[in-house]
Amino acid sequence: MATTNLSVYDKATIPNAKSFRFGIVVSEWNPEITKNLHKGAIEALLDCGATKENIISWDVPGSFELVYGCKKMIQTEQLDAIIAIGNVIQGETKHFDFVCEGVTQGIVDLNIKYDVPVVFCVLTDNTKQQSLDRSGGKHGNKGIECAVAAVKMAALKNSDKPSESIGF
Repeated sequence: MATTNLSVYDKATIPNAKSFRFGIVVSEWNPEITKNLHKGAIEALLDCGATKENIISWDVPGSFELVYGCKKMIQTEQLDAIIAIGNVIQGETKHFDFVCEGVTQGIVDLNIKYDVPVVFCVLTDNTKQQSLDRSGGKHGNKGIECAVAAVKMAALKNSDKPSESIGF
């Protein structure tokens, strides 16, 4: 469980995103959560200098489908980073475990196979309240945190000298 506000960032430490193109793939499952994460991600990208024209969003039915959506986006769009947004809430069966493990490994595989960073913005919580708290509630919005990560990863992708370019 997050113990800090996920929405807090220092814009002075983040590269300007004006020249970057971003993709966002959003699960339609648990839309009250994923739409808030999506909104937070877009607001943060715009705040960091990205333009509306350089942000592409696609919907997929559920979190398991995020991997294919991200792969298809990598193959068809010229992007500097992608944010995969989803939400899986623990239930009474092992379905939670299978979906979480599959999505996690799938996103890892995309990051290894392709030269487009895919940022993991999938809330995997025990309760709906925990997800609400992390998608604009008392712990802020994980979508904002992941958008900041996407900007930093886009800068890394486009840098010849990452340690000098993005402030490490």
